Amino acid sequence: MSAVISSTPRLVLTFGLSALVLGGSVVGCTGGSGRIAAASDRNDRIVARTAERHADGAARALAKRDPVSAIERAEAAVALAPRNADYRLVLGQAYQQAGRFASARDTFAEVLELTPGNGKAALSLALAEIATGDWSAAQATLARNAAIIPVGDLGLATALAGNPAAAIATLNAAAREPGADAKLRQNLALSYALAGQWAMARVAAAADMSPADVDARLEQWAAFAQPRAASDQVASLLGVTVGADGGRPVALALNAPVPVMPTQEAPVRTAAVETPAPASPFTRVVFAPPQEVAQPLPTMLRAAVAPVRQAVALKVPAAVAGDWYVQIGAYSNVAVAKSGWTEATRRFAALTGQRPTGTMVAAAQGSLYRVSVGGFSRAEADRLCGRYRAEGGACFVRREAGDRIAQWLRAPVQVAAR
Repeated sequence: MSAVISSTPRLVLTFGLSALVLGGSVVGCTGGSGRIAAASDRNDRIVARTAERHADGAARALAKRDPVSAIERAEAAVALAPRNADYRLVLGQAYQQAGRFASARDTFAEVLELTPGNGKAALSLALAEIATGDWSAAQATLARNAAIIPVGDLGLATALAGNPAAAIATLNAAAREPGADAKLRQNLALSYALAGQWAMARVAAAADMSPADVDARLEQWAAFAQPRAASDQVASLLGVTVGADGGRPVALALNAPVPVMPTQEAPVRTAAVETPAPASPFTRVVFAPPQEVAQPLPTMLRAAVAPVRQAVALKVPAAVAGDWYVQIGAYSNVAVAKSGWTEATRRFAALTGQRPTGTMVAAAQGSLYRVSVGGFSRAEADRLCGRYRAEGGACFVRREAGDRIAQWLRAPVQVAAR
């Protein structure tokens, strides 16, 4: 149990995810001697040797959490050896450590193009897509590469990408297999929390933790449940700060020509080789907003479950008058609705400045979460829906029907102490 629980309050949970993305050794970049020996041209040998030194320097800088130096050295390595997937992977990790998620996303995508079976690059690409707000792309990346990403990492990343129900199904099945470990069960507990099933999260977490530790853990999960930006969740997961991202140098494109080096090898300043300290198995996490507890506990476990108090749903501010709403979609659950809203606000200018509202309704195919904007007069609602349709969206105007501020904008769930 000590491998999972930390006594440090700021540390939340052990992830296979962090081990895969930020493992103690970054990427081995010292295996190029065969390629160098095979090159008959002196200029090629100089280029290969220099690129290798830059890549090794970048890996050492990453181990020291010095992303500025890591980016400088990795960019130099990739410029000299554009089709070396290892060097591009180091560069993507350097951008990631600097909080430059758009550049990291493009770089990890290129690594996958060069080495389609690279599970580390696939998972890192999905995380970068989540950080840039493209949940749909992240879910597609995870689905395409499910066979090469460890199931514990796949499940948790799926939950972070806005589909906790699929994450629970994946991790539940894996937890029943022989060899399932505490880390996987804790990822399952986290996925329950992301889905708003707090009672089940408590039960799953309690399999490897003391009751006192479970209370503290649930309080931490609730406190991290309100990201202010798409990048906040992944930045907290990786322990990085979001940085300004002006994009990568054009010369680093995957199809860039290999530069010609002078015959005289330029000196390359390298730091002393150090053995990097093992990365901490713990990391900080921010989660998507929790929902109400939807799944009852078995009778024998009820006594072990502390009550969960959920904040009262907020009504639309009184400043907006009118009871007409523009409905833009209906989704299978709140997580999918949030992803749909994010995509709609990116595509349609008509929604700029609008605050999403929603309500759960019963339908023939099951419960649906309707997303709308409103508090308008009929004329205002008609005008907004008209603009939205003109931009290519689908909507209709209706009266208020239980619409409240969207669940992902509400105050975080408060977990009662024992």
